Amino acid sequence: MKVDLSFLKELGIGEKNAGAHNGEWLQSPDASLLEVITPITGETVASVYQATPQDYEKVVAESRKAFKYWRTVPAPKRGEVVRLIGEELRKYKHLLGKLVTLEMGKILPEGEGEVQEMIDIADFAVGLSRQLYGLTIASERERHRLYEQWHPLGTVGVITAFNFPVAVWSWNALIAAVCGDVVIWKPSSDTPLTAIAVQKIVDKVVKAQGLPNGIFNLLIGPGSTVGQMMLEDKRISLVSFTGSIPMGRRVAEHVGSRLGKSLLELGGNNAIIISENANLEMALRAVLFGAVGTAGQRCTTTRRLVIHESVYETFVNKLIAAYKQVPIGNPMDAGVIMGPLVKREAVADMMEALKGLKEEGGGILYGGELLEGEEYACGCYVTPCIAEAKIGYKVVQNETFAPILYLLKYKDLDEAIEIQNGVPQGLSSAIFSTNMMEVERFLGPEGSDCGIANANIGTSGAEIGGAFGGEKETGGGRESGSDAWKAYMRRQTVTINWGSSLPLAQGIKFGE
Repeated sequence: MKVDLSFLKELGIGEKNAGAHNGEWLQSPDASLLEVITPITGETVASVYQATPQDYEKVVAESRKAFKYWRTVPAPKRGEVVRLIGEELRKYKHLLGKLVTLEMGKILPEGEGEVQEMIDIADFAVGLSRQLYGLTIASERERHRLYEQWHPLGTVGVITAFNFPVAVWSWNALIAAVCGDVVIWKPSSDTPLTAIAVQKIVDKVVKAQGLPNGIFNLLIGPGSTVGQMMLEDKRISLVSFTGSIPMGRRVAEHVGSRLGKSLLELGGNNAIIISENANLEMALRAVLFGAVGTAGQRCTTTRRLVIHESVYETFVNKLIAAYKQVPIGNPMDAGVIMGPLVKREAVADMMEALKGLKEEGGGILYGGELLEGEEYACGCYVTPCIAEAKIGYKVVQNETFAPILYLLKYKDLDEAIEIQNGVPQGLSSAIFSTNMMEVERFLGPEGSDCGIANANIGTSGAEIGGAFGGEKETGGGRESGSDAWKAYMRRQTVTINWGSSLPLAQGIKFGE
């Protein structure tokens, strides 16, 4: 198995790359090198000079200067800059999608789809730039006007995960940009090249428009140094973090201790309920994409299947037959549905979870094996796993970022909803049923406790128009569509007295 690396030059990626940017590329003499390894073959693709504490200070200082300018630019004009970024991304869709696939291992259609999501977000943000609405409120005092308005927040730190190495940045950065904020991006150390490529595309637009340095910034480096500095820095008004629940707790603790704002998008442990009234063929397609897509490395991956006892055996047989047909291999190749996990450590986590499953009494119905042979020599390819389990198992309560699907049986809808809600995470959920009463019950206040609830569609593949995020240990954050933009701005309530007297609220008389 070989991977063509010649396309990297077209994205401005060299053998060695600077990993800090504040309008100019920064490279300290004492910077350590980060090797970037593709999970497709296990070979080193390139290396990146990681940001030092000195680089960090230069980036933050430049961002603060840029904010003083950017916040005064009218929002529609900021939207025009984002529109141009979207147009530039369109030119690089195939190449950038290919780089996403190279770095993290998702199949090429998913890699290109992720870039399309960036383009869609840019389009959404352009429209949003003319819709940053406040409310006019009825005042209780005569000749008074009461209203609210929204102002830019400041410097926004965006810490992204490997599984969506560019889309999640766009959810935050392009929305924040039209809101008048400046952005510092710290990508995953597993996928730094996509961040560098995107930064160069954005920088081309920024410079062509004659804008100052520091509006869009980049810091590639360890979480223990660069990441920790972001959490503790009072100059960073908001930290948007996508990642694991344990790391999310750390972010909340450190940012909260300085009374800063954090936006958390943490783990998912997503379930699909398959009713006795389900269209099983539709459900089968949804489960296959939800559980196997991105090799089980989406926050919205389907990890639990709650199946009515009357259709359990029929559906499980269909599911196993479908899993046996999944082509696994080089994600660059046409026809491949599942590529590798991001690195060997992810494979080790998967195998540890399956070991725990067996120790708790669960069983594997299909898959869960490490693929061997010359084609899979890098050690990152596995077969997707179908397992029988119980909701009380510790392994079922935790999210394993791998293609493991736990099957759980239920008798009535109350039990199914209890199983669906019976985990600490609350990101995405779904029910397959042609019974309107079942669907409405699931979507009502007695139903799913997740931030996303779907009917007759799977748990993954959310559209950008809705706010994305979850409840409970998923963190409560919201990104992308709807009114998620409000997280990147500060609300201000305004009262104007246009009369000649000074009445007080609540009818209070003071000193009269």
